[in-house]
Amino acid sequence: MVALLALQFCVAAFAQEEKREQSLGTSAQVSQTGQTGAGVGSIGTAAAKPGQAGGIGNLRLGGERRPLYRLTRSDVVALSFTLSPEFDQTLTIQPDGYVTLKDAGPVLAQGLTVEEFRLAVGQAYTGYLHDPQVAVALKEFEHPYFVAGGEVGHPGKYELRADTSIMEAIEIAGGFTHEAKHSQVLLFRHVNDDLVEARIFDLKKMLKERSLGEFPQLCPGDLVFVPQNSISKIGQFLSKPALSMYVSSTQF
Repeated sequence: MVALLALQFCVAAFAQEEKREQSLGTSAQVSQTGQTGAGVGSIGTAAAKPGQAGGIGNLRLGGERRPLYRLTRSDVVALSFTLSPEFDQTLTIQPDGYVTLKDAGPVLAQGLTVEEFRLAVGQAYTGYLHDPQVAVALKEFEHPYFVAGGEVGHPGKYELRADTSIMEAIEIAGGFTHEAKHSQVLLFRHVNDDLVEARIFDLKKMLKERSLGEFPQLCPGDLVFVPQNSISKIGQFLSKPALSMYVSSTQF
């Protein structure tokens, strides 16, 4: 009960914005990709609306259905210079997000796509090498994963090896416990480094109505949380610190 009250307090600031958006019908729009979900903003609402956390995300905040992989700490990249092989090097992204290039110094890598990083490396060597032509290969990287918490058999972090629905994720994590609130399963998804999008799905109703096509597909880094008690209201967006009651920040 204490955790529930803490959650409600953290998301209260977002409730008015969600209400305004719902009144404009934004949450009922279906994306051009045809992806739909069944997110609901409060208990008792029919699970028949598309949920942004189950589709392409919030486009206004930079969400996309199949985003390119972005480099992160401990990833290993190999640089190959076509005209200057003596500058070939293999680098590990440091805890601060930078790599140190041979003779060119530090370059930020964390958060960049492989192509963006290639351009950054080329820029770093411009003026040092004539027409630097470099290729970047991703050698080691963080494997896609999702986190399942709350009233599931085996809470934890799992590799996301293929297209996986929220219901399949719960089964992978050991299924519902006897105390699980099937009608209010939460899906949390990254929006940016500080913000997470939240949606509630009535899986009990969806299973009863055999609405299997309505189950949202997970994206890398998603958190599925099955509560024990009813949640009366949750804002569409909340800060990452509010998730500490569910899962360690190092996992999400």
